[in-house]
Amino acid sequence: MRNCSAFDSTYAPSSLSMIDSIKMRQVSILSGSLRTACPAEPVYTPPTTGLLSYLPASWVPYAELVRIDKPVGTYYLFFPCVFSTLMAAPMAMATPGTVIGTSLLFASGALIMRGAGCTINDLWDRNLDPHVTRTKFRPIARGAVTPFQGLVFTGAQLLAGLGVLVQFPTACLFYGIPSLLFVASYPLAKRVTYYPQAVLGLTFSWGAMMGFPALGIDLLSNSAALTAAACLYSSNVAWTVLYDMIYAHQDIKDDAKAGIKSIALKHDAETKQVLTGLAAVQIGLLGMAGFAAGAGPLFYIGSCGGAALTLGIMIKRVNLKSVKDCWWWFCNGCWLTGGAISIGLFADYIARYIQGEKVEEQEIVA
Repeated sequence: MRNCSAFDSTYAPSSLSMIDSIKMRQVSILSGSLRTACPAEPVYTPPTTGLLSYLPASWVPYAELVRIDKPVGTYYLFFPCVFSTLMAAPMAMATPGTVIGTSLLFASGALIMRGAGCTINDLWDRNLDPHVTRTKFRPIARGAVTPFQGLVFTGAQLLAGLGVLVQFPTACLFYGIPSLLFVASYPLAKRVTYYPQAVLGLTFSWGAMMGFPALGIDLLSNSAALTAAACLYSSNVAWTVLYDMIYAHQDIKDDAKAGIKSIALKHDAETKQVLTGLAAVQIGLLGMAGFAAGAGPLFYIGSCGGAALTLGIMIKRVNLKSVKDCWWWFCNGCWLTGGAISIGLFADYIARYIQGEKVEEQEIVA
């Protein structure tokens, strides 16, 4: 029988080695299973391509905040301004130079105010964005911009927007400033209603009225212009809800988990029927706006017909279960439908402008 000293000196090291070996295998097995079950969380990586990659590192979070690398929102904000400017131009007998100058001012305003709207949205959503895959790396959500810095940045953008607004006739101030109420309230709507897209529509469509006072037309004293502006605005609200419903399908799973409400969640089972109804409302109101403004056949063929065609194709083809497809149609639908409406309005304006020039020449000769 071995003594204790012999046992301690010969057996213990061997058993300890065996235990260590077993422990190492357990750690290896456990760590391997953990790696399989819990993949590493994705981390933010600074942009290495595109416009953002050329900016100083300290500027990048602010450029991301205004979505400078994703300009489609600016286009959607700009198109209603173009619609109203082109629709109002024949009524105001505006020259092409005036129309172009007014449109350029609207373009700069759309760029600035879209950025301000995004910043306000991200400030409100700073506690929600981390729970949504697509938004978790936004600057405020990831901590690259503090809420206070975001507020200061918002103030700077609003001042810049005011600088553009004062370049228009004074009446535009009274029409433009109230839109800030909708800009600030949209993020809150996502918390209380399944129809925040309607609030977004009221916000993004504001430019559909602004073209009239921008060209010197007093909406309160001109019933035809007021009717045209109201119908055009309502038409654009329907368009905004339509395209943003497609956009919302990108986040439908994450929104449900995070408690964010959207029309896509509410009407997921009948989305395409809702989209079709919205398109019909949009085209009908657009036609009524043109009728009130005295538009000619080029408008009905180009704007109404073109919008109906492009919307019909989009609604039929978009795959609402594919994030990539929803994003593609959201981006390209902007140019397809917005472009068709703009071309029809522009053609109508040019035709009526030329006709007006001929009438003026005949009156001079007579």
